[in-house]
Amino acid sequence: MTALVPARLGPIDVVRVGGAGLRARPLRVFLSALGIAIGIAAMLSVVGISASSREDLNRQLSALGTNLLTVSPGTTLFGDSSHLPAEAEKMIGQIGPVESVTATGTTTAKVYRNDRIPQGQNGSIAVQAARLDLLGDVGATLADGTWLNEATHRYPAVVLGGRAADRLGVAKAGPDQRVWLGGQWFTVVGVLAPVPLAPELDTSALVGWPVAQERLGFDGYPTTIYTRAAEDQVTGVWNVLAATANPRNPNEVDVSRPSDALAAKQATDATLNALLLGLGGVALLVGGVGVANTMVISVLERRAEIGLRRSLGATRGQIRLQFLVESLLLSAIGGAGGVLLGIGVTAAYAASRGWPATMPAWATAGGILATLVIGSAAGFYPAVRASRMSPTEALATP
Repeated sequence: MTALVPARLGPIDVVRVGGAGLRARPLRVFLSALGIAIGIAAMLSVVGISASSREDLNRQLSALGTNLLTVSPGTTLFGDSSHLPAEAEKMIGQIGPVESVTATGTTTAKVYRNDRIPQGQNGSIAVQAARLDLLGDVGATLADGTWLNEATHRYPAVVLGGRAADRLGVAKAGPDQRVWLGGQWFTVVGVLAPVPLAPELDTSALVGWPVAQERLGFDGYPTTIYTRAAEDQVTGVWNVLAATANPRNPNEVDVSRPSDALAAKQATDATLNALLLGLGGVALLVGGVGVANTMVISVLERRAEIGLRRSLGATRGQIRLQFLVESLLLSAIGGAGGVLLGIGVTAAYAASRGWPATMPAWATAGGILATLVIGSAAGFYPAVRASRMSPTEALATP
């Protein structure tokens, strides 16, 4: 007598049988898949938004340049404030790899919207003398009006930083826009857009170097010197700037690289991103528990079906494979929805901030892999439990 050999299930049959259980319970499948989708979308959104932010930073740095160095006075050995020599700009300009040098100098003058504002209410706006080539060297642009030139830098004309203009209530530049600066009227000829590499200019009122010396009592000492160096020589220039700017007291000079500050801000944001990734991981775990719960209940509700299939010749391995594939399909549905949702959220947020939308390929692949791992883990126990049921026990279940 020839023994009966159980029919083998092909890949298409396995998917069809596994999908039949999902089609029978659409609402439960939707809610379980939603949990997976939320977890995957949360993780991909965090990664995508972070990557888009970094791409925007890289784009800014490419446009602004990473070769800008700033020199400013530090403190003496006794903790007193020092100052840079008046000839510091010229000495720095003699360094071979230095491409350009410009400077600003802080004055003691105060600026107000009009001459009736109390002296203590100047909005913490610094009045600074500025060189004519400042705009190009720091990568600044004008939001309105014009920059100082040979015709205006000797007269009471001022260019306001973006935040300074907001504090003074100046919406735009023009001959009819005046501010009370240093006890006299100055005409607002321009308003700066935000300056990423020199944020101190955002809260400054910038006047010409000659008029600051003639009318505002400016001593002529530069407060901040902005230096552009050859891209491949930035480190070398950075090493000699302090000694060049103040040969007598190089320890009283601070040298910084503004682009590093932007990178440091990005690194700080990475800490928050790690926290959000952790929350996304928790959401994904909760979704996996939901899938496991759905599969366990499915096994309990379908005892009669399991018993009938076993009686018709299905092996334990085929029963186990059926429920495992069902779990994988359920997780895959949630994962696919989560990937699409995560990409959509990233694109929408990046568009609202004017960033280039970026989603790393490894993040998408990782999200899909995570769903397969969750599906396997969540479906393993229910699949084993279903395969261990004897036909008589399963068919006897009411």
